[in-house]
Amino acid sequence: MTQLWKGDAVVPVTKITAGPCTILQHKTVAKDGYEAVQVGYGARRLKLLSKALIGHFKNLGNFRYVREFRLDNSDGIGEAKVGDQVSVAAFAVGDRLTLISTSKGKGFQGVVKRHGFHGQDATHGNKDQLRASGSVGAGGVQHVFKGTRMSGRMGGDQVTRHDVEIVEIDEASNTIFVKGAVPGARHSLVMLFGNGELKLGLPEIKAAEEKVEQPTEEVPAAEEPVVEEEVRTTDEQINTDEATEVPEEVKEEVKEEVKAEEVAEAPVAEEKEEKVEEKTA
Repeated sequence: MTQLWKGDAVVPVTKITAGPCTILQHKTVAKDGYEAVQVGYGARRLKLLSKALIGHFKNLGNFRYVREFRLDNSDGIGEAKVGDQVSVAAFAVGDRLTLISTSKGKGFQGVVKRHGFHGQDATHGNKDQLRASGSVGAGGVQHVFKGTRMSGRMGGDQVTRHDVEIVEIDEASNTIFVKGAVPGARHSLVMLFGNGELKLGLPEIKAAEEKVEQPTEEVPAAEEPVVEEEVRTTDEQINTDEATEVPEEVKEEVKEEVKAEEVAEAPVAEEKEEKVEEKTA
């Protein structure tokens, strides 16, 4: 439980996560004898489900809970089909609901806690009888009537609350806040019943308002690739591809220039060898 402020007043409320629930089956008067809709809620591991349930779910999900809700023959569920979803959009603030849940189990308890007995007088002569139940039967009948309030297991029973008011609804998280306490422990299953038309479909959330405009980054233009020019020798320039053919006259002139350079360098090398021989002599 928690609390909500409504003006200057504090309202005690219980937070309930409702749905979305998926319609698994639609029972009709012609086929089943009554009007009802079967819904599934929650998730469960696939290996914990029987093959019959897996086939019944028809690939709509692995549901943990499967419950059936009776409908008035006059209302029906309209255009609802198997696979449609029911969310908190079917309710409105101020609606009056009927809640059905299972109360907390408290184990074996005595009559004072279980039924509210006031116990015996704490005076002289009442030893070990302060919280005892006392007489449980009449003298003439000689047996205990069925339904007599005695010690036993307390809690774990189905409890129904009527005329529960909806204080607030949060469609974004499928959560409703109802006034007062709800029987049962945390994370337990609660069945909600309301009057009116059954609305289908997930709650509409304004996605446009939630979108944040992201700044667009300017992508720099790709740099032009730098082409490295290779320096080729005269022989390589002569032996180029066919696409860049060189005339034969140019080739012959280049060859003659190369030969002239080789001839000019030759006597210089011979003079150096002669000088080296004279020194050795």
